[in-house]
Amino acid sequence: MRLRQFVFVAEDLKSAVVHIGATLGLPVCYNDPGVGRFGLHNALLPIGGDLIEVVAPTQAGTTAGRYLERRQGDGGYMIILQCDDAVAHRERIAKLGVRKIWRHDDDDCHATHFHPADVPGAILSIDDMGPEGDWREEFSRWKWAGPNWQEFVQTHVTKSLKAVEIQADNPDAVAARWGEVLDMPLEDVNGMPAIKLDNAHIRFAPDVDGRGLGIGAIDVLPADRDNILEMADKFDLLQPDGQIMLCGVRVNLVSP
Repeated sequence: MRLRQFVFVAEDLKSAVVHIGATLGLPVCYNDPGVGRFGLHNALLPIGGDLIEVVAPTQAGTTAGRYLERRQGDGGYMIILQCDDAVAHRERIAKLGVRKIWRHDDDDCHATHFHPADVPGAILSIDDMGPEGDWREEFSRWKWAGPNWQEFVQTHVTKSLKAVEIQADNPDAVAARWGEVLDMPLEDVNGMPAIKLDNAHIRFAPDVDGRGLGIGAIDVLPADRDNILEMADKFDLLQPDGQIMLCGVRVNLVSP
């Protein structure tokens, strides 16, 4: 199973995309008109063989808008995993009492968004891309990023997305629930419970910023660390501890 797409939610789409794209050296590959059904607009940016998405509300009363209010600003929103059989995972997860909030079934794609009250900390989606998509392939077909997203990949500044950190008052309990839902063992990563995927990991940490349950940080592997730090400083996104704050999420620059 692969971490294929990480989603930010922002009040201002344009500003968030400028900051993320300029700081990490990532171009926009696609704007998906399909998110309009959720009252959103978006942009997708390839990060290595995976994707960063930014969504923002275009109307009142959206789930994303309520999330912005609850966490008092921009932040991490969704974790989208790619597997070989999303329907099988959907059926297995339903038996755990996890509700779905959206599903999509077509010959070329199956996807399920699970209720964040049942899988705490983020909206989890488990997707497959039918017979023409392979989660093991770095540049697999990925419907949500458009027909030619691979042509936009640039890795001279940022190489890849390596981790997502979910913070909670009870990180061990939240980690146990994610492990149960994904049917994967918990492992230790720097003293924190974590789930290791094929290309990245999801870890669970205490709430360190007082914003409550949610995505607190991501790890990225830089190709040009100095350039990233320079751009972050230019946009006043560089934190005193060396972290970068992008769209309400702390960004750690990690080593291979």
